[in-house]
Amino acid sequence: MKVLAMYLPQYHRMKENDEWWGEGYTEWTAVKSAKPCYRGHKQPNVPLKKFYYNLAEEDGSTWAEQAQLAREYGIYGFCIYHYWFKTGQQLMEKPMEILLDHPEIDINYCYCWANENWTRTWDGKSNHILRKQEYGDIDEWRNHFYYLLKFFEDPRYIKIDNKPVLNIYHSAKIPCLAEMKCEWNRMARENGFNGIYLVSGNTFFTLDKRYDLIDAYYNFEPLYTFKYKSPLWNKGAYKAASIMRHLYNKVTGKTILEKRVPSKRFVKWMGKPDMQKAKIVFPGACPRWDNTPRKGYKGMEYVGLDLDSFRQQLWAAKKEYKDSEFIYINAWNEWGESAYLEPDEMMEYSFLEVVRDAFKNS
Repeated sequence: MKVLAMYLPQYHRMKENDEWWGEGYTEWTAVKSAKPCYRGHKQPNVPLKKFYYNLAEEDGSTWAEQAQLAREYGIYGFCIYHYWFKTGQQLMEKPMEILLDHPEIDINYCYCWANENWTRTWDGKSNHILRKQEYGDIDEWRNHFYYLLKFFEDPRYIKIDNKPVLNIYHSAKIPCLAEMKCEWNRMARENGFNGIYLVSGNTFFTLDKRYDLIDAYYNFEPLYTFKYKSPLWNKGAYKAASIMRHLYNKVTGKTILEKRVPSKRFVKWMGKPDMQKAKIVFPGACPRWDNTPRKGYKGMEYVGLDLDSFRQQLWAAKKEYKDSEFIYINAWNEWGESAYLEPDEMMEYSFLEVVRDAFKNS
């Protein structure tokens, strides 16, 4: 089983963020401004040695450091988020293009198309669309493929059976997926591949049941297990407690975190059979999850995800999904959701050490 870590490329300045969120905004802005939302709440998270890196450095130095660290601790590669809305409209593409320009950086990788509208969710205005996700027709699909082709041809890009692995976060949202994949398969064969290996995300949202189109699924944790595997009583306890905290905030005028998911039993639930009737499912794992750096007291924390839980998740995945080629860890650097393997001031290299210990003989 090879370890893939989900990777967010939003750690650099770009004109869209300057326009939408303010001059100089990056993911680090939210991380630095995070505040505890209840007594004992561990915020803000601080990178080890306060290394607030910039992924837009043309020399690729940050990529090189991350790749070396990842490989040292048993990470096979990164599954990097890709934001393509339509031809000529992308977001955060610069870090990936820098990585492509530096073939000496030793890291495997693949793309995960984060196909969703870009909205003002972070400041409570989720209905305000900043950039709409569109799929277009065959010309649009071809343009998208030709952009991706230069990455597919990179020897570091992950392939299965000579098929570039393309993950799609919300594949169920793509009504034209059958036609799109057919065209991409044709174009892939024209360029020396055997087709496209399409991996659909099992997330909190609608599961894609078009099994004839999907080659494999990956479990996006902890959201997938909470929505589809945890029992009704756990969801009920979470909802009841959230309502009580909301009423408390309303009556007192305080701003304690309302949404706290009890997660101590997650390891057991993650090991249950998957909802999908698919031949291939790649398990997932998550060290922690708390998106209050982005959303403040209106955010959500999965309470009980810690170092010991993470260790159990990895060992359970190895046992229950022993024939799976990959495990997807959420994430390498989702600092705004407190879901990261990168070392920080509090835990240092602890989560990476757990990965290394679990997969050192893989």
